[in-house]
Amino acid sequence: MTKAVPPVVNGRIDINGIMARIPHRYPILLIDGVEDFVAGESCTGIKNVSANEPIFQGHFPGHPIMPGVLIVEAMAQTSATLVVASMDDVTCDTHVVYFMTIENARFRKPVLPGDQLRMKVRKQRARSSVWRFKGEAFVGNALVAEAVFSAMLVPRDEDEADAD
Repeated sequence: MTKAVPPVVNGRIDINGIMARIPHRYPILLIDGVEDFVAGESCTGIKNVSANEPIFQGHFPGHPIMPGVLIVEAMAQTSATLVVASMDDVTCDTHVVYFMTIENARFRKPVLPGDQLRMKVRKQRARSSVWRFKGEAFVGNALVAEAVFSAMLVPRDEDEADAD
């Protein structure tokens, strides 16, 4: 029996809807919500950065900064949510989205505990199962990071067959 996937409501996807669409879980689930969802085109992921996150124990003691690679991962998770939520009959139980490439990553300002990180992702193109995105991360109105990246949507049965 397939579990119900929480719907997109008024362009928003809550944490339960995200977890139904992508397989990431604590401590690597890096988005708390999605807003401004436009199927097949764009959305904004929300990450509330907390001082309690384990990464800040070592990055850096006494001067916690969110690692840039995690900002890029948060953009990728936002994009994966966009891809899966844009398709009928696709969930994290049936498909997985694999990060393929990253280009032109730029980190402009540090992201600190207490910040709300907003990842705006927009599809540049989609061909077959491969999607290309432009991502920008903001704290308030300040651009803190940006990148162009691509990902592939793969049915879980193909994914599992490749592992054998």
